[in-house]
Amino acid sequence: MPATQTSDVKSVEQPNFDTVWAILQENARQMEEYRRERERERKFERERERKQTERKRKQTERKREEAEKKWKLERERERKEFNARLGALTNLFGDFTYGMVAPKLSDKFYDLGYNLHTAIPNYYINDKVNKIYLEIDVMLQNGDKAMLVELKTKLTIERIKKHIERLEKMRKHADLHGDKRTFLGAVAGFAVTDKAREYALKEGFYLIEPDGDNFNITPPNDKPKEW
Repeated sequence: MPATQTSDVKSVEQPNFDTVWAILQENARQMEEYRRERERERKFERERERKQTERKRKQTERKREEAEKKWKLERERERKEFNARLGALTNLFGDFTYGMVAPKLSDKFYDLGYNLHTAIPNYYINDKVNKIYLEIDVMLQNGDKAMLVELKTKLTIERIKKHIERLEKMRKHADLHGDKRTFLGAVAGFAVTDKAREYALKEGFYLIEPDGDNFNITPPNDKPKEW
């Protein structure tokens, strides 16, 4: 009889339902843990990016504030320098006006047909009863006429309009006090724009402008306006 052979193949135990279910639950747990870990990593990355963005924003804001502060300091310095130059120019024009213009105005207007023999700088009217207040840089006058001269470093249309108002107040004050003189206007400027020059002459003013060490007077386009 042949010898009995013993099989070396072991039988494989088939997993039951509980084992499979446990494996699936473990896999699910591991996947959930992995998902949470990835979520923590993404949250950390977002927070890191947010902080970097905030840090850059603050740096940009700080640079902007520093640049704005520097700009303001520079503008303030320029403003002070401009005011200093303007003050010097104003003083120069004041010296030019009262040192040369005012004494010669009567002679200049005499050549234009006006015998205004009296020149009064800084002429004031302080009529508290009628509430009429005005200041005239130079008043040229005689018994019949008076020329109100406004002197400005920079002559502008707005300042010419102010002089018109000044002459209207002068006329009103004169009428209230029985002053029958005729009033005329003149404006002078160390710097005069083309528009201001055109406006002054159109409104019937005499225009006074420096010319080297002297000055010129330009008559208005039409008949001088009288108040």
